[in-house]
Amino acid sequence: MFLENVKQAATQVSILYIMVAIGFLCDKAKLFTAKTANAIVNFLLYLVVPCMLVRSFTKIELTKQNLLMFFLSMVLAFVTHFISIALNIPFFRKKNDENPIFKYASIYGNVGFMALPLAAEILGDEGVFFCANGVIAFNIITFIHGAKLMSRETFKINIKNLLLNPGIISVLIGLPLFLLQIKLPTVVSQPLSYLAELNTPLAMLIFGTYLANTDLKTMFTDKRIYLTALIKLLVMPLLCVGVYRLCGVTGTLLTACAITACVPSANNTFMFASKFGRDAGLASKTVALVSLFSIITMPVVIAIAQSI
Repeated sequence: MFLENVKQAATQVSILYIMVAIGFLCDKAKLFTAKTANAIVNFLLYLVVPCMLVRSFTKIELTKQNLLMFFLSMVLAFVTHFISIALNIPFFRKKNDENPIFKYASIYGNVGFMALPLAAEILGDEGVFFCANGVIAFNIITFIHGAKLMSRETFKINIKNLLLNPGIISVLIGLPLFLLQIKLPTVVSQPLSYLAELNTPLAMLIFGTYLANTDLKTMFTDKRIYLTALIKLLVMPLLCVGVYRLCGVTGTLLTACAITACVPSANNTFMFASKFGRDAGLASKTVALVSLFSIITMPVVIAIAQSI
């Protein structure tokens, strides 16, 4: 059963990374460049991802069990981030320009570009339904703790940006549809589905262009990136899976939690590094190498969650 689960998860991860490789090659061939990706990333974040999240709410039947699982997944999404923050306290403590990058990359995962597509492929709309809360938790915590971690100055929280982000707005739209079991007319639901289905290919192609512009020759030389990968890809997700299983979480919810926890470092690592005057090149190399290792680690973590 475990090996079968590894095979299934590895197949889905491989499919995603084949699209990443296509994005990489398209950038090198100047067919789909980082400039193009940057131009459409807001289209992905502010329209495609919300459509995917809203659609997942319309596909789930309202039952007491599903309602309980949804709110439990919300709690677990925040707990996952809190566990990760606490786990990273002993690491990268020396105050310098680089350690905030490694600490951020060890804590925050690529939930929008990687967890949602992977959940959709492995678990379907139910997985996206649960992983939606991972997007909410990420957006809230990263704009408080993550931004403060990366900032060189005293960081002030922008309440507007905190609350009016795509993840929260999507849930505010989707949750009433789920609770009231509103069936959208075909003229609305079909375009919603078409846009939602753009998420996986667009996210992977964009991710590939980012990797294509990373200095691949030097990213293997920094030992701190290997420690970041170990914490982010194995220690933290396995700890979360173990704790949640001991607390009685099983099935689709446990697998969704595992997917949210085991994805590689967030693209926000180099976005925040650039925004707050950190070494964006180092951040890109860190995300690239952690992402490379995740091809091996994600199937294992997901299979463990499915097997226990």
